[in-house]
Amino acid sequence: MKSKRYVALLRGVNVGRAKRVAMADLRKLAGDLGYDEVRSVLNSGNLVFSGPAKPQDQVASEIEEALVLKLGVAARVLVLDADELAAIVAGNPLLDQAGDHSRLLAFVLSSPHATPQAREALEALCGRDWQPGAVALGERAAYVWCPEGILASAAAAALGKQLGDATTSRNWATLLKLHALCAGPL
Repeated sequence: MKSKRYVALLRGVNVGRAKRVAMADLRKLAGDLGYDEVRSVLNSGNLVFSGPAKPQDQVASEIEEALVLKLGVAARVLVLDADELAAIVAGNPLLDQAGDHSRLLAFVLSSPHATPQAREALEALCGRDWQPGAVALGERAAYVWCPEGILASAAAAALGKQLGDATTSRNWATLLKLHALCAGPL
């Protein structure tokens, strides 16, 4: 069976005091599910791992279920394959203006096939003037430059409200670390 590299992004884990998960426990959980080469990035609720090629939503469901059963934490999990993450990284049109990668966000969309209505709403947000920040839409992610900080960004707040549970966001520095881990051999 063909092996595939995956990236799991856990929504709302280790943000503030809620949904605390030790990365060692998360890595063990993925290993117990039969995945290998399991690595985490910081204390961020992000994993890179390898395993048999199967639909990402199936992998996400396995991890979500195990999180509740083994760790007592309910969290949505968004799973990408390494190629999807590479496309998100390559498709960021805001890199020229974003000097601080910790203030550049990617809202990863849960599905590459957003409904026309959802895409229209996102395009409307992209068309607004967010100076000094900016918003852009790619195939699988919406990008937000927050030069005055993420918490102060009206654009990030509007995008989060518009997308709700259909997304999880990561700062650019974290995405680049995940991308680097994916680049290693299978």
